[in-house]
Amino acid sequence: QVQLVESGGGRVQPGGSLRLSCTASTTVIFRLGTTGWYRQAPGKERELVAYITPGGTTNYAEFVKDRFTVSRDNAKNTVALQMNSLKAEDTASYYCNIQLSSRDFWGQGTQVTVSS
Repeated sequence: QVQLVESGGGRVQPGGSLRLSCTASTTVIFRLGTTGWYRQAPGKERELVAYITPGGTTNYAEFVKDRFTVSRDNAKNTVALQMNSLKAEDTASYYCNIQLSSRDFWGQGTQVTVSS
C-alpha cells in the first residue's frame, strides 16, 4: 500500500496561480507508477487533469493545456501540478493518483477554489 499526501490547495482569484504537491510514502510504487492529477467538481464525475510517466512523458486534458504543468521528483517521491491562469471552472477537489499494474492509488484530495 502507499499513502499519498496532497498540499497546496486554496482559494485564488481568476487569472491567479496555485501549485499542488503530492508526496508518496512508498518509493518503489512511486518510481514505477504513472503519477497524475484528477479533479472532481460538485455534481460531476472525476476527470483526468494530467499525468506523467516514470520516463517523463506527460499528457494533459485539453482544458488545461498551456496553463497547467505536471512534474515529478523521484528523489523526493513527489509529483506537482503548477496551475496558472486559473479560471472559475477549475474549481474542484484535486486528487493525486498513482497507476501501477492496473491498480490505482489515491490521495485524500485538496480543494481548489477560483473565485473573485
